[in-house]
Amino acid sequence: MTLDELLAREAIRDTMAQYNVSGDRLKVDAYADCFTEDGVIQSERAPGDYIFRYAGREAIRAWQNRWLVREPGDDVVHGASFVRHHLSTSKIDLTSATTATARTYWTAWTDIGPDHCGVYLDTFRKEGERWLIALRRVRRDWSAPGSLFVRAIANTER
Repeated sequence: MTLDELLAREAIRDTMAQYNVSGDRLKVDAYADCFTEDGVIQSERAPGDYIFRYAGREAIRAWQNRWLVREPGDDVVHGASFVRHHLSTSKIDLTSATTATARTYWTAWTDIGPDHCGVYLDTFRKEGERWLIALRRVRRDWSAPGSLFVRAIANTER
């Protein structure tokens, strides 16, 4: 493994961390900045209440803003007082000098403990000095009974 490959992998891990910390803290701009301008985030093998797809950084930013801005009378998005996504095993494969794929397992914790978990299936692209998400497929593999987050995706659709 070369120094450039090590630096690329670490830059990709930094983007993954920024994505989760920003998403959990509702830092919308920092979250959207993890994606390329034409980046896509979508559900993978999802049940009907968890199907989503947003294409383009501005569409992703608008979706994240809906976690913050609620219309009068709207229910809460998910009912959790906190959400913490934890990343575990991550396999990063550099496919060229400017592209990579990654498969990363994640678990989300809320007030009830382990709330839901799954895997991110990513394509990264190097733009300037940063490695950004060009495509993130989010697969939820499990949700706890009484998950505070299960209806959250449907609650952000408009």
